[in-house]
This record gives sequence, C-alpha cells and structure tokens, in this order.
Amino acid sequence: MKKIGILVSALIALLLGGCSQSSKTSTSSSPSKSSSSYQITAKSNNSQYQTVINNGSYLTSKSRGVGISQNSDNLLNLKSFESGLLQLSKSKFSTSDYIFREGQILSKATVENWLGRQSKSNSSGLNPENNGQTDPNKRNPIYVQQLEEQDYMKQKNGKLTLSGMTIGIGMNHKDYYQKEQYGATYSTTISKAKMIEEGRLAAAKVLQRVRKKVGNNVPILIAMFEQAPNDSLVGGSFYSYAYVKSGSTISTWNDINLKSYIMPATSTNSVPNDNDETSFESFKKQVQNFFPNLAGVTAQAEYDNKQLQGLHVNITTQFYSETEIISFTQYLAQAARNYLPSGIPIDITVKGSDGTVQSFLAKTAKQTNYYTHVFSSY
Repeated sequence: MKKIGILVSALIALLLGGCSQSSKTSTSSSPSKSSSSYQITAKSNNSQYQTVINNGSYLTSKSRGVGISQNSDNLLNLKSFESGLLQLSKSKFSTSDYIFREGQILSKATVENWLGRQSKSNSSGLNPENNGQTDPNKRNPIYVQQLEEQDYMKQKNGKLTLSGMTIGIGMNHKDYYQKEQYGATYSTTISKAKMIEEGRLAAAKVLQRVRKKVGNNVPILIAMFEQAPNDSLVGGSFYSYAYVKSGSTISTWNDINLKSYIMPATSTNSVPNDNDETSFESFKKQVQNFFPNLAGVTAQAEYDNKQLQGLHVNITTQFYSETEIISFTQYLAQAARNYLPSGIPIDITVKGSDGTVQSFLAKTAKQTNYYTHVFSSY
C-alpha cells in the first residue's frame, strides 16, 4: 500500500506539472527577441481575434490615444479610428490565423516625438517646424494628428511570434490652435490634396522607422485616416491604405470609400442614398407616434460609396417604468424589422435622459429578427 501511495503521488505531481505548463505560451515581440511567458484568450467567435494576456491581465497598448487629446474635442474620432483599423486589419490578418496584441513595439515617448513638430530637440517629428505665424493661412499646421500600432501574432511550437503589424495614421483636415494660452481657438483648413500628400510622406517615414524595429519580413498594413472636425456628430473615416509584405518602400496606395453619416439628414449633411433616409424617417415616425415621450431618434450610418454597410441607432427616452421599456423594446423590434433596411448589421440602443442604457437590440446582416435585451434590476 505504501508503494501504491508513492506511485499515485508521483502521478498527481506529474499531471499538475503538465497542466501548469500547458496554460502558458511563450511569445516574442519580434523574431530576434527572447521569449517570455504569456497566455491567450479563448476564442468566442470566428469574427473576433484571440488576444494576449500577460500575467493574468490584458496586455494594453503602450501608446493608445497619444495625439488625439492634444488637438481634438471630438472623441468619436478615436472610436472610429480604432474600430475601423481593426476591421481593415481583418482583411489582411485573418482572425483564424492571427492572434491580436495591442501595440508593444512603439513606446508612448516614441509616438509623442513622431507626432510632434520638427525642431532642434525633436528631429523625428512628422509635422513641420513652428514658423512663428498665427494667421490661419500663414502658419505651418499640424498635419499628422494620431498614430496607433496593432500587432498580429502567430502561434507555432508553443511560441507567439510577431507576424504582421497595422499602423494607423490620423490626418487633420482642420488643425485647431490657440494664439495664446487659454485664448480663443482658431483653425487652419488643410486641403484634401495637401492632407493626402503630407500623409504619404509621413507614412513613408513611419514604415522605414518601424522596419528598423521589427525587421524586413513582417508584413505591415498602413491605413490613412481623415479626422472629423470637432463639431462633427460622427467620427472620421479611413481614405486609403498600403500593404507592404517586406521592404521599406510603399509602391501602391489603395483607396477606401467608407464614410460615416448622421441620420436624419440635414441640408449640410445629406446621405448618399435617399431611399435609406426615407426608410429611417419612416421608422422614426412610427416610433415617435407609438411612444411620444422620446427626446431623440438618430442613427450613425456607414457607407461604401452609395452602399449602406450598417446602422447604429440611438434612442433617448423620457420614461423609466420597466413595463414601458419592455413594451417599447418589443415594438422597436417590430418597427425595425418593417421599416429599416435589410441585409445589413443594425444595432439599437435605448437610453434614458440621464444616459443610462435601458435596452438593446441587434441583428447581423443575414438575420431578419432582432435580439433584444432589457436592462432591469432585482
């Protein structure tokens, strides 16, 4: 019996040791760097990436949001920038083959220097030096506003290796500035042609600099983003990209025709397809007739040229009764199915006047019926 007990103890120790080792994965941030211990998340669905965990915590970006807060009051730019960048990346780095890691190659200090102006103390600045002018048409504006890195890893023989990278570069169409500290805000308008020209010059420099850090054979996707003005009700949009499998030269730029719009349309903000606007107006009318206590019904629409790609609908209510919210959500599911366009992903968020989310509805492009959820309490 004593021998059996020793044997069982040894087997348990061996099994526990094996389990401990299998929960960890080695990774290297570049092919030449030594590896350290990481884990990856389980896969929830095929449309999303698995992500990297470091010591039980999500591995956050070293430089997320650098630049955006320095010049823009429109935080929708940051959201559109990040979500659009992720969607573009999926076209080159599939969710089935790659694991997503927040940017770890470019440090916060590096990105801050790159987004700064050229000067004696900052030779790496992507923006022109300050010429001392304050007139909107004479000063050197800030062209490059934000920059973000996304890393795409592959797993082989228990190790994660950097196998792809996406760099998003946000460009200003309007550069906001102050002539004196705490003074009034002014703006310099940058032409589309000049924005594109400066963006390509910046992208070429960024590619060369990143190559020195990750080597010559990591595929790099560079995506160019136009910032929306501060008073815009939607974020900006990507307008072109370049995919460089190896080397430090960009030979081809590809146009992107995705753009966001607000519904209902106005005289200064029309949507590309009048039929979509008519559908939304019919939906809005039905909803407001059924429940008059609504503060607003709006939508953010994404278009590829004139083709609607998806809708985010936001409804603000002035009632809080749970029975009202349940009835309203049920009616929304019916009205959305009858009036909103089909064949596209749509989500509807219902909020109270205090900003509290009361219910949520959603469907995919292939679905007809909406998933609904009412946020109640016990």
